[in-house]
Amino acid sequence: MAASKILVTGGAGFIGSHVAERFAAEGKAVTVLDNLSRARLLKKDDRNARYNWEHLAGLEGVTLLEGDCRDADAVREAAEGAEVIVHTAAQTAVTTSVTDPRADFENNVVSAFNVLEAARLQNPKPAVVFCSTNKVYGANVNTVPLREEKTRWAFSGDHAGGIREDFSIDRCEHTPYGCSKLTGDLYMQDYAHLYGIKTGVFRMSCIYGTRQFGMEDQGWVAWFTIAALTGQPITIYGDGKQVRDLLWVEDLIDGYRAFLDSDQAHGVYNMGGGRENTLSLLELVAHLEERLGAPLPITYADWRPSDQKVYVSDITHVREELGWRPAVGPREGVEKLIDWVEANRSLFA
Repeated sequence: MAASKILVTGGAGFIGSHVAERFAAEGKAVTVLDNLSRARLLKKDDRNARYNWEHLAGLEGVTLLEGDCRDADAVREAAEGAEVIVHTAAQTAVTTSVTDPRADFENNVVSAFNVLEAARLQNPKPAVVFCSTNKVYGANVNTVPLREEKTRWAFSGDHAGGIREDFSIDRCEHTPYGCSKLTGDLYMQDYAHLYGIKTGVFRMSCIYGTRQFGMEDQGWVAWFTIAALTGQPITIYGDGKQVRDLLWVEDLIDGYRAFLDSDQAHGVYNMGGGRENTLSLLELVAHLEERLGAPLPITYADWRPSDQKVYVSDITHVREELGWRPAVGPREGVEKLIDWVEANRSLFA
């Protein structure tokens, strides 16, 4: 791929900032479009958005535009001349989608539609990468048989290897967040078929890495790590045996690049670490306690609505179609995250 201009929506966010940095390092002209609203949506301060924004400002080849993806004109102007659009802008918290579903819909559905229209109206049309989510499968995931182990739950039966892309999305609870991301997901697929836009839909599992300002309701690996190193209390909802497959953010971007470099006209991929890169809440706590040499202040509370005991991606399809596989395992990744938090303690004071 030899793209001269890349548009990254939501580029001040965790994933978006890493995408922008990667492409800029490769000599691409990167435009970042972000309204710096994530902190307001989550009712937190804006240190995460500003930190990544200022980090990108110091990189050669990056142009920063403060604008809103819900504004069709702003997206169309930012996308002009782009050969690739990586759409990471979104409302990302399930809990926030329940308390403010309109904001969730507008940020996740309207913005995705605006990106697609900006791509459709160009000639030539840019390729589009869309950050979807495992939440598109909704509560159907909870119908998969489980087995209980000492520190974790695990899938059993036909789905022991994880959730495949053909897993049902129908006739179940999704939460507003799951609904809004699924809507964008389906629009991406339809625009690929109808208008010939090269579109990669990545249904992401637990993505983690540096410059991630995790919070209790989103980004649990980063949140547990930040809380552990700064002496904040940690609440585990449920029994702590919940399991996710973890994917280091740079490995995720390798997957995006593999799609863009491929001859695939479009694709839908479950994107996570797969069954070989899983971790439970209890196992992460044990790792952090081992590193710190002291027990963490843990309290337990009731299960949260729509929480999945287990989600693990079956990454067979993306591995076979794109030749991609994760490189960073959970233990190595968590150690890298710990090192970053320790080096930036002042951000969390």
